[in-house]
Amino acid sequence: MTNEQHPTPATTDSATTHSTSGADAVETPAQRRAAMIAVTVLPIVVVIAGLWGYNSPSTFTSHASWVPYLLGVVMFTMGLTLTPRDFAAVLRRPWAVLIGLAAHYVIMPGAGWIIAHALNLSPELAVGLILVGCAPSGTASNVMTFLSKGDVALGVSVATVSTLVAPVVTPLLTAFLAGSYLHVDAGSMMVDIVKTVLVPIVLGVVVRLVIRDKGVRAIAPALPWISAFVIAWIVAIVVAGSAGKLAKVGGIVFLAVVLHNGFGLLLGYLAARFAGLDVKARRALAFEVGMQNSGLAATLAKVHFSPLAALPSAVFSVWHNVSGAILAAWFARRPVGEREPSRG
Repeated sequence: MTNEQHPTPATTDSATTHSTSGADAVETPAQRRAAMIAVTVLPIVVVIAGLWGYNSPSTFTSHASWVPYLLGVVMFTMGLTLTPRDFAAVLRRPWAVLIGLAAHYVIMPGAGWIIAHALNLSPELAVGLILVGCAPSGTASNVMTFLSKGDVALGVSVATVSTLVAPVVTPLLTAFLAGSYLHVDAGSMMVDIVKTVLVPIVLGVVVRLVIRDKGVRAIAPALPWISAFVIAWIVAIVVAGSAGKLAKVGGIVFLAVVLHNGFGLLLGYLAARFAGLDVKARRALAFEVGMQNSGLAATLAKVHFSPLAALPSAVFSVWHNVSGAILAAWFARRPVGEREPSRG
């Protein structure tokens, strides 16, 4: 989640730099072009990394122990670009943020559990899919919201809060929903999320306070691309670890991920509509619910379960950027008007 007021939008699975974190966002052609480039390039980079890991697993299997540290790099970039305005935005609209948070942590974990049962996934794949659903919001969603002319400030707020509560919520939900498949050590998972998510974020925030906004703006254009390549590296490691089984299970994993992501996007929008939020907010929550921090999910699955359990996260890393970009383009062509009235 990178939340910068001035740099151009760009995206990764877990790090985003967008035009503004406030409600007074002003879109420029340069920002829109940068966002489009980012959402086009990221899936390509991740696909290339996945193919590399599949075709040359020995290149990456020795890097398996690096995965938590790589995720820490991504979360550090997120912390670097958090601003006081991002936290203030949560307090300005707590009801909308609470709706988004509740929708995210109810819809995606529940959908993962239902799909795992419906498709009769193996225990490792079922746990991996449920873990993706229990992860916090993936902040590539912020860029999709920007492209769809949605409420970016709300999207940033939901993504921020969902990440900050993840050390408690993600392990408990995973243990509750996936414990019947495999043993889930929720306490150990909490500690790992604190170490790989919260500590790097806090460190990034502290560094930002030291170098101040001017320093952050100088390095901001590079941050999303650093995160993109780090996420791609994680995907390559995950794919390499399960390369021998990928041909056999790849089809069912892809189907599960497409269904999971699709339900999240649809039900996130409908939840916001049912709650009476306006059209811009509905678009934001569609992406905040349907797009996950699959980098974190892959890391946890790799460390706590197996490379095969991390495979749904790796596939999700690619697919949610593709589906998100398609939906954002469709939303952008539909003006916010009478066809989608607010109930609030």
